Amino acid sequence: MSPRKLIRTVRFHELGGPEVLTIDSLASPGLQATDVRIAVKAVGLNRADAMFRRGQYIEKADFPSRIGYEASGIVIEVGEEVNHLRLGDEVCIVPQMGLSQNGCYAEEIVVPSEYVALKPAGLTFAEGAAAWMQYLTVYGALVEIANVQKGDTVLITAASSVGLAAIQIVNALGGIPIATTLTGAKKAAVLKAGAAHVIATQEEPLLDSLRSILGANNLNIAFDAVGGPQIAEIAEAMSPEGTIIVHGALSPETTPFPLKIALRKSLTVRGYVFTEVIKNIGRFHRAKQFIHSGLSEGTLKPVIDRSFKFEEIVAAHHYLESNQQIGKIVVELD
Repeated sequence: MSPRKLIRTVRFHELGGPEVLTIDSLASPGLQATDVRIAVKAVGLNRADAMFRRGQYIEKADFPSRIGYEASGIVIEVGEEVNHLRLGDEVCIVPQMGLSQNGCYAEEIVVPSEYVALKPAGLTFAEGAAAWMQYLTVYGALVEIANVQKGDTVLITAASSVGLAAIQIVNALGGIPIATTLTGAKKAAVLKAGAAHVIATQEEPLLDSLRSILGANNLNIAFDAVGGPQIAEIAEAMSPEGTIIVHGALSPETTPFPLKIALRKSLTVRGYVFTEVIKNIGRFHRAKQFIHSGLSEGTLKPVIDRSFKFEEIVAAHHYLESNQQIGKIVVELD
């Protein structure tokens, strides 16, 4: 029996900064009946990856740990029970749980077929690797939970990759997106990306700015990636019976629950992670249809900030943690 092919795979053997990432050679995994083997062409980086590497994420690493939620590539083998995918298909990986075992940072990966989606013809491999995590996260929060309707005003904090995806989805649904960034340096780019208004929170008071923008209009929904003390300001700006969905914890400070404001306004304040979508068969099916249609029609268009080579994975993670990007960081393979 011939030895199995060795695959270059990014792993880390301890928690820490980008320097803990190594490129290891691992034997190509076996294929189960419902699996698909994919030659990876591009990998998408997410803030969750950096938090996972540092031990700050909802999933905890099992060493030596793989990493990475999403990728794109070409199908090179299918399991005997897979009927909807063929050799040569260009595909995207839909995020799944179990990063330590299922991480996508590798030359070749094996993925259960339900987490493989055909890549729309109009997308590059880089765009295909930059799509699913951000749109899946936004879909669950703003379509399934908040049910954004035409005319709804939606606050979107930290307009990076997920924030830009939220802007696109809110616009596609007929809502009005208000975005925040830390400084004015990104304002023009976020406005160009489709935000109706942008607030630079280190330079402009958040609550006063929201009140000025809103006037007599309502703030129906907030999609917050930051947490921390600004939750109280967001709550104060919300309309009665509004919904605040917190999907991130970028602030290092404690996040208070704005009890009195929530009581006075009958607010809904709830935490959210994308796994709410993939754990629910109905939501997962609807999400895949919504996202694939949007990508195919062009209403959803991934924004790529910068691309790195596979060998530059440490530099790519340094850039990920710099917060300089507007859009997605990808790593491309030959």
